[in-house]
Amino acid sequence: MQPGRPVNRGGGEHSVSQSAYDEAQIKVLEGLEAVRLRPGMYIGSTGPRGLHHLVSEIVDNAVDEALAGYCDTIDVVIEPDDVIAVTDNGRGIPVGMHPDAGIPTPQVVYTKLHAGGKFGTGGYKVSGGLHGVGASVVNALSEWLEIEIWRDGFAWTQRYHRGVPATGLDKGGATRKRGTQVRFKPDGEIFSKTHFTTEIIAKRLRELAFLNPGLKIRLRDQRPLPVPENGDEPPEAYDVTFDYPGGVADFVQYVNEEGDAVHEPIVFSGQVGDIEVEIALQYNDSYAETVTSFCNCIHTMEGGQHETGFKTAHTRVMNEYARKLGIWKKKDNLSGADVREGIVAILNLRMTNAEFEGQTKTKLGNTEARSACEEITATHLAAYLEEHPDVARAILDKAVKASQARSAAAKARKAVRTGKSSKVKTSLDGKLTRCASKKAEDNEIFIVEGDSAGGSAKQGRDRVHQAILPLKGKPLNTEKATLSKVLSNKEILSIVQAIGAGIGAEFDLSEANYGRVVILADADDDGAHIRCLLLTFFYRFMKPLLAEGRVYIAQPPLYKAERKVRKKTEQVYAWSDEELQDVLKKWRTKSVVIQRYKGLGEMDPTQLWETTMNPETRTLLRVTLDEAALAERQVRVLMGSKSEPRKHWITEHVHFGDDLVTPVPG
Repeated sequence: MQPGRPVNRGGGEHSVSQSAYDEAQIKVLEGLEAVRLRPGMYIGSTGPRGLHHLVSEIVDNAVDEALAGYCDTIDVVIEPDDVIAVTDNGRGIPVGMHPDAGIPTPQVVYTKLHAGGKFGTGGYKVSGGLHGVGASVVNALSEWLEIEIWRDGFAWTQRYHRGVPATGLDKGGATRKRGTQVRFKPDGEIFSKTHFTTEIIAKRLRELAFLNPGLKIRLRDQRPLPVPENGDEPPEAYDVTFDYPGGVADFVQYVNEEGDAVHEPIVFSGQVGDIEVEIALQYNDSYAETVTSFCNCIHTMEGGQHETGFKTAHTRVMNEYARKLGIWKKKDNLSGADVREGIVAILNLRMTNAEFEGQTKTKLGNTEARSACEEITATHLAAYLEEHPDVARAILDKAVKASQARSAAAKARKAVRTGKSSKVKTSLDGKLTRCASKKAEDNEIFIVEGDSAGGSAKQGRDRVHQAILPLKGKPLNTEKATLSKVLSNKEILSIVQAIGAGIGAEFDLSEANYGRVVILADADDDGAHIRCLLLTFFYRFMKPLLAEGRVYIAQPPLYKAERKVRKKTEQVYAWSDEELQDVLKKWRTKSVVIQRYKGLGEMDPTQLWETTMNPETRTLLRVTLDEAALAERQVRVLMGSKSEPRKHWITEHVHFGDDLVTPVPG
């Protein structure tokens, strides 16, 4: 991992004098110029996450044709040199002159922001890409992009260079085909790396296939395969078709595939007004709750009104049947967390005029979506429980046990929140080294592996903004633990207290004491295991930290190389074997002393600050949650009790974590 470019923390004084600010400093950005100047505003980042977002934008346009009922096949190809080709058999983009713009309609779509068939009433009734910026943004951030449209009996083509038309819309030969193909090459001037990871693309395509039964999505990787060594079998070219006729029922079973399901998937659907609701749910023997929602194929990571409606009706119906069956006789109801323990649920909505909060489309704001989900859930879930009393009893017995466990853990949870018990008071004594600043958003806490490294971090840190919490030994694997067991673990308890925002259903991100949580562990197998255990804990009990991108992984160097030049010592750090070799080639000398760090404890405070903690020179990996349901399955496979699925996954995915983290400087 290369160290990041220097980035200032911010907040300092500007060097431009006040007199320099006049009319000449007001710049107007025309067309797609704004996208190229500030790409992060449109795709989130110029790292791997933003790069792969380009593919999603083009694929989502093809899926809109499927939602409209005109497309049943999408073909995605990763061509040599990391060129992406997306082909659908939809209607094809209209090719006539646009009545308002006076240019060919495809040129409007690919060069004008907020242009598309999703704003009026005649283009798309249901669509995820409501903002109309996807196609033009991809065009602006590509070295080149070309479209081929099969419509009105002919093939039409046009090519663009960094968002600017390089040709007109050319009419080609006659054809019976219909649809659209988009080919583009990401711009190396925008992205630090333009190499696509097949599995990241596959995850999104698999998700789309689950949400659109009847739609087949094929993914092929045509890039050159690595040459096998030592007589190994040559790898097979990646060519997979995602096709799930069962829709959300297949989705739930896929997420639960490596778990022990309590029953077969419960699936129901209905329509209220123009809102189509489809829900599948299945309980397993775990303690986790996973409710994943979509609207018009957009993953609403922050939930919204549709999730609220589902949870409200689900809790009410489950309590009614708990009393009807005599399983629950107390005056107070079972809580929502009790009746959802072990649930995996998929909510899939299709509706017109969906209102998402922000361009990232992570939260659905339509109040009518809440009433629709509440009505359909209440009606169909009640009918299912009535017809399947054995399943109802199995689920509710689990909920009662969850309630009992919750009551047992209530005192410990309250103590964690208030810090009133003597045990809690002493749990952080001598462990947490706090920072001086009271502005939580500016502060960060380093969770450090071992007391030795913790000591170096304490001495080398920025005392104003950086807090240090060292851990002894490996944290608890919370994938296999109840909340009461989690709260009885001293190391986990210290993390909960230090962050200060609660745990589980009561976790409140707004109360967190730090804007960033940084995991600082050794760059070896034990360090990797500790990172996995901590990330599992955050995923299960502090998921908003991950959803908001507030958890980071520090990147300590593997090597230090030293040489003497004119009686002075020069030292360079390397974060990988390849980087070390580059240093040695550059120096071209034999008088080099190489130190390989076996652990963070071998680094003195100055070295740890310079390489790993200084915001101006360090590189962090930000942990993200793009596909929560698929992340749920991965966490269960990697950290669950079954060893065979874990062994198979590790064998198939040698680049562990590449799809979970994004490198960010600072």
